[in-house]
Amino acid sequence: MKIIKTIKAVFRKAVFLFVPLLLLAAGPHYGDAIVVGSIGEPRSLVPILASDSASGAICGLVFNGLIKYDKDLNLVGDLAETWEVSEDGLEITFYLRKGVKWHDGKPFTSKDVEFTYKSLIDPNVRTAYAGDFQMVERLEIIDDYTLKVFYKEPFSPGLSSWGMNMMPKHLLEGEDLNTTGFNRSPIGTGPYKFEVWKTGEKVELLSNHDYFEGRPCIDRYIYRIIPDQATLFLELRAEGVDYISLTPLQFKRQTESRFFKDNFQKFNFPSFGYTYLGYNLKDPKFRDIKVRQAINYAVNKEEIIRGVLLGMGRVSTGPFIPESWAYNNEVRAAEYDPGKARLLLKEAGWSDTDGDGILEKTGVKFSFTIITNLGNNQRKLTAEILQKRLKEVGIDVKIKIIEWSTFVSEFIDKRRFDAVLLGWGLSLEPDMYDIWYSAKTKEGEFNFVGYSNQEVDKLLLEGRRTFAQEERAGIYRRIHEILYEEQPYLFLYVPDALPIIHGRFKGIEVGPGGIGHNFIKWHVPEGEQRYTR
Repeated sequence: MKIIKTIKAVFRKAVFLFVPLLLLAAGPHYGDAIVVGSIGEPRSLVPILASDSASGAICGLVFNGLIKYDKDLNLVGDLAETWEVSEDGLEITFYLRKGVKWHDGKPFTSKDVEFTYKSLIDPNVRTAYAGDFQMVERLEIIDDYTLKVFYKEPFSPGLSSWGMNMMPKHLLEGEDLNTTGFNRSPIGTGPYKFEVWKTGEKVELLSNHDYFEGRPCIDRYIYRIIPDQATLFLELRAEGVDYISLTPLQFKRQTESRFFKDNFQKFNFPSFGYTYLGYNLKDPKFRDIKVRQAINYAVNKEEIIRGVLLGMGRVSTGPFIPESWAYNNEVRAAEYDPGKARLLLKEAGWSDTDGDGILEKTGVKFSFTIITNLGNNQRKLTAEILQKRLKEVGIDVKIKIIEWSTFVSEFIDKRRFDAVLLGWGLSLEPDMYDIWYSAKTKEGEFNFVGYSNQEVDKLLLEGRRTFAQEERAGIYRRIHEILYEEQPYLFLYVPDALPIIHGRFKGIEVGPGGIGHNFIKWHVPEGEQRYTR
């Protein structure tokens, strides 16, 4: 699942590393449409409620934050033209761009920033992003285009947190953001204007010709919802979609034909995220650290990488990927050792007293259900390998595949699961407060497994108060070490990202920040355009 802390990736525009892809064509040219295929449907287009990748993809085009990451992963202005940070880190003064308008023609001003901030800290709003903004002591409007943010204490993720998408006060003031109709007809300041959302079918956006960074070259962005990966691939083959994420099998074997080489461009780069099995830590079975450690030894992650990812991924050892400066190189993945797993389970009081191959404790069989989302075959196959390996050590595992929106709203948000197979997309900022802090367990928040560790809580707060990267790295590396030791998640793998894009799209600029940073400059030469209005 892409419940993004970007997931913070939602507003920080989580970035990936891309390989060189194509020569730039002469241009730019205006027109055409890009059809993006995805298995997920947005949950909310109210940006501060958008916590999944589908919602984030749309909100990232309709709205803007005050700042953003550029091609080279530097923070640059977005709705804010410039800013000043005080020497003690307690104050940030933002100078907003003048002349920016909402899609309905109203001007964007400091009052919209204030409204967004107040909405984020409103306890009645079910946002997962309140934590960063609760660190603000007050926000002071100087004039329509200048505002000052005062922090209660030094807060290192403070500047990057203002990548949060801004909302229009004149449309949302007095509305219940949890139920507002704005969710289905959002108005932003971004490069694309909302046009239509047909549930279960598509979301369509139109280019904003008055966008402050220039008119996007591609006139329409069509987000097609196709909940099955096999069907999605057939649509790609029929050229009904232009841009999807491939499975490893599709990447290695099904797109090597002359047709795909002539018509598409595909990429392989490390994704900025990981896949995991998260336990409901309120379940008595999973409260015992020895049980969670036993499962870690019982599962062969390399088998999953070979069999499911076809070698296109790496074993995960915790909440960061190796490319992050917060990653702890000294944390080593546990070796596959079913014998050690059985020993730990025995020490935890589990034994097969009736000889049926399934462990028991106080008369209760060790049986649980893994849930994951419909349409993601990699997760389904991963769950099947987990099921097989855990049966070998005496644990009975069932698998339940659930449609995405139901999966999130009825099972994740309501904590109705034994164990859940999901993925996190990560932002460049390594702050993990929203995922691991013990108090972040309300409905819609990200610590849905119910993890609680006093040292981790203390370190998370310390990491937020520390500005020097070397000191912060030490803090996060300790958190990495604790989380892998305690195994609130079974950390599985960091998959490669495998996107494929139709070859007619030109102007794609490659850098350390990937290609998405200049999407408004992608274009299709007039003779190759396929969609007109």
